[in-house]
Amino acid sequence: MQRFSYILLLILFLIPGTRGQAQATKKELTGDLIIFHAGSLSVPFKEVAAAFKKLHPKVNILMESAGSVASARKITDLNRPCDIMASADYAVIDKMLVPKYADVNIKFVTNEMAIVYHEKSRMSGQINQKNWYDILLNKDVAFGRADPNADPCGYRTVMTLKLAENYYKKPGLTNRVTSKDQQFIRPKEVDLLALLESGNIDYIFLYKSVAMQHGLKYLTLPDEINLKNPRFAQQYSTAAVEINGATPGEKVTMRGEPMIYGVTILRDAPNKASAQAFLEFLLSKNQGMKIMEKNGQPAL
Repeated sequence: MQRFSYILLLILFLIPGTRGQAQATKKELTGDLIIFHAGSLSVPFKEVAAAFKKLHPKVNILMESAGSVASARKITDLNRPCDIMASADYAVIDKMLVPKYADVNIKFVTNEMAIVYHEKSRMSGQINQKNWYDILLNKDVAFGRADPNADPCGYRTVMTLKLAENYYKKPGLTNRVTSKDQQFIRPKEVDLLALLESGNIDYIFLYKSVAMQHGLKYLTLPDEINLKNPRFAQQYSTAAVEINGATPGEKVTMRGEPMIYGVTILRDAPNKASAQAFLEFLLSKNQGMKIMEKNGQPAL
């Protein structure tokens, strides 16, 4: 814990404009705090914000949920003001925001890919680690996934399929799965929950944490393909997906790796004092990180 505190203090010292603000009090913290965050952070961040608000009631927290890539584009393309950006993939911050829009990228929690469903999902009584791809390909079954160009969950879905193609020795599996049910691709993974609850789809490629937060059933995938286990980092890196970059016509290659979320304070943050205090609270073991872990997103 002591080492963690030293690292945190160093990080906060390095964030432009925050030096000397670490002692900010309740009275000093006021105004709007604008946070863009990944859809999979919606539930825990709502709880973190509520707990932070109790300590700093004069801060008006404005949170916007979207796919991490889409959130970054609000900053790079639309020039929208933002204090904190939290991404489901730290690489989005590295590739789209650093160094022009942000200086620091803090890696803070983990997650894993899963197949999410409910008790009314067709063939849910049969699905397991050995047959899930056959069930998804069944003509009577519908599944949804996030858009790779808008959300890390989208390109991580494709990475999982590429890894599964090799793991199960099923040539062509990725193309077969991604070419099916394309009408159920959505900008971010949590947009698919309504389709699942309404019965329009039976399964979703989704983060395990989101399933836990919403009380849904989920199939745990083998560590060799779920992008969770650092032991398989080299194997994960063999799966690459090309997505749209920060500028029109630009392409960025995202390569598979163990799932790590990132958070940063923007260089031009309008309310840096409140942003720095929120980040301290979020990264605190007994405050924000305790809430994150309770919601299925353990500390890195």
